[in-house]
Amino acid sequence: NGILIEYEDMFPFKGELEILKSPYAYSEEDIERIQQLAELHKLEVVPLVQTFGHVEFILKHEKYQHLREVERFPNSFNPHVPDTLALLKSILSQVIEKHRRSTWSHIGADEVFHLGEGTDSKNWMSRNRGDTGTMFLNHIKEVLGFVAARHPPAAATSTHVPILAPLTESGIAKHVSPVVWFYAPDFEAEQIGKVMCPAPGAPNPPPSLLRRWWHWWLSRCRAFPHQVRRERLRGRFWGSPGALAPHALGSHLLVFCSEGRGAFPGAEIYHMVEQVNGHLKESVLKFLEEESAIKGWFSLYHRKRQFGNPRNMETFGSKVLKYVVLGAGSPFPRVFPDMVEEWMEENVNPYLDQLRDLVRDYR
Repeated sequence: NGILIEYEDMFPFKGELEILKSPYAYSEEDIERIQQLAELHKLEVVPLVQTFGHVEFILKHEKYQHLREVERFPNSFNPHVPDTLALLKSILSQVIEKHRRSTWSHIGADEVFHLGEGTDSKNWMSRNRGDTGTMFLNHIKEVLGFVAARHPPAAATSTHVPILAPLTESGIAKHVSPVVWFYAPDFEAEQIGKVMCPAPGAPNPPPSLLRRWWHWWLSRCRAFPHQVRRERLRGRFWGSPGALAPHALGSHLLVFCSEGRGAFPGAEIYHMVEQVNGHLKESVLKFLEEESAIKGWFSLYHRKRQFGNPRNMETFGSKVLKYVVLGAGSPFPRVFPDMVEEWMEENVNPYLDQLRDLVRDYR
């Protein structure tokens, strides 16, 4: 019943923060429209603002490089620099202001790589006999104090950081629901729960434990590619290794997989992508590797030395030249240009470039 949106540079930041905004960022009207549509379908939008790790979209800018935990890497904030919290407050304020319908915010905080490796962090740990877990929680408490005052409650993910033992002692459960983010099917939820949940009789409710089973779901979809398949998935949240968690979502899950055309927004793009993935690579490689005339009379050896028998080349020339028309333009005119460029560069151009090189050498 909710949608988690991690905007990063797609949020319409203003003022001092405008440098963070992508040229193709959503407008304020877009943000409002998204929430109206979500409300119409009884979905809550939960904005995600990364407040510790995964902040490359911020720290890649020269303006904010001094806030890096380690100077070489734009991954994580230095929690000891006052400007870090000041910047986060500005970012959180703008995002929260545009999500007044929401009852939750998500502060990220997973994968804070290199935490404790910076000079400031090493000095702090030396002075305070502390560890990275304590340092992590101190920063999170600062962030939560600000978020809770403006927009309670909050959710945080925390992984790759040794914080589970002191989690209860920190008192952050008053304002945050920690989320365990895990991909493998053998997650020992019971063991984690014993560590994270407050002692019996404590006033704070135990934090939510959510389980990642997205990859399992995708594998089920791929298992039935040629027919619509509806499956009712059953499993318990607290179960043996490999058990699923559909009941934790409050209902059964219906999985639909189909080769039909579909009428959803973006269906046209989806089928273009599907066609390229399914046919372009295969047909180009087959042409280059299996065409006997090319392998025998127009190999890399011949092409490199610009040497060949004209008569032999004429036997396959028409086949070579017909590929000139391929890749003349992008099939995705109504999508963000930077996304199109990246997708084409990774999925289309490597194969079209091979054909273009072949045509160039033939001519």
